[in-house]
Amino acid sequence: MSRADRADDPSPAPRRRLVLKGAALAAGALATSTPTALAASPKAAPYVNPLVLNRADPHINRHTDGFYYFTATAPEYDRIVLRRSRTLNGLSTAAESVVWRAHPSGDMGAHIWAPELHRVDGKWYIYFAAAPAEDVWRIRIWVLENAHPNPFRGTWVEKGRIKTAWETFSLDATTFTHRGTRYLAWAQHEPGMDNNTAVWLSRMANPWTLTGPQIRLTTPEFDWECVGYKVNEGPYVLQRNGRVFMTYSASATDHHYCVGLLTADADSDLMNPASWSKSPAPVFTSNDTTRQYGPGHNCFTVAEDGRTDVLVYHARQYKEIVGDPLNDPNRHTRIQKLGWKPDGTPDFGVPVADTVRAEG
Repeated sequence: MSRADRADDPSPAPRRRLVLKGAALAAGALATSTPTALAASPKAAPYVNPLVLNRADPHINRHTDGFYYFTATAPEYDRIVLRRSRTLNGLSTAAESVVWRAHPSGDMGAHIWAPELHRVDGKWYIYFAAAPAEDVWRIRIWVLENAHPNPFRGTWVEKGRIKTAWETFSLDATTFTHRGTRYLAWAQHEPGMDNNTAVWLSRMANPWTLTGPQIRLTTPEFDWECVGYKVNEGPYVLQRNGRVFMTYSASATDHHYCVGLLTADADSDLMNPASWSKSPAPVFTSNDTTRQYGPGHNCFTVAEDGRTDVLVYHARQYKEIVGDPLNDPNRHTRIQKLGWKPDGTPDFGVPVADTVRAEG
């Protein structure tokens, strides 16, 4: 069992019973199903950016109860936090609850990174990376489960580590369903390879267990994927227009950090590496005009209108960093509308400038 510090109900909105629909609420459905499956709300105000300060690797999940659920990496790397709001902008000021803390020793004692909150078969799951307190770079993927309808209540049970093909550095797990099959995508170092991490895919037997083979989808090969470190990490899936799109992040976590894109036909076998094509150039990068640097570790959600796709990511507001970028806390959560090109592929644009707030 885990230890948790939870608020009974962090939202000022009236309490109500959450709508549960079993497997239809499978993780990833909010980003991968047709947006109109969610009840539309009135048009939202323009987005405020940065949305949440000092929160990297953001994950925003719009549940069928009408709430947006937010989690992200805290810069102290020692806990998992949740917020919720009925609007995206509301996440900026929503109360934040600590639902789980790092162990004082042993497994899950250090480098608590990149949590994602997913709803699978009527339960909540958090996927995250952690290392032993005594060996902080032996990072692996772990899973928490909560059977309560409200993820701020109940008990977060530690389901254990997701076992992959090797005992190597692994992190950034995300889960999604396609044609009735559940998958896990994640980043891991492959023994014998001259890189830090590649992106992998496997089917799942249950929310904490892989089944069958794991396949490599992308490994750092282009120059833009190999600056500072040879990294492909942070995968996330969006299913639209007869295709499965998977974004991932590349290079060191400074201003060179950027987003790449894989694409597969929706009718193809996702477990066949040949089904996936890789864009030769990054699709989302730092921008000197808007002064946003190192955009990456993104996810997708849907706007309050129930139709508009929204890109969620982190970035810094400056390029120069003193020391290790991992020790710089100023990666802030940001959001913006995701566009679509005439050929049905996503148009990421550039990371938007900071919101100009009126005085007085």
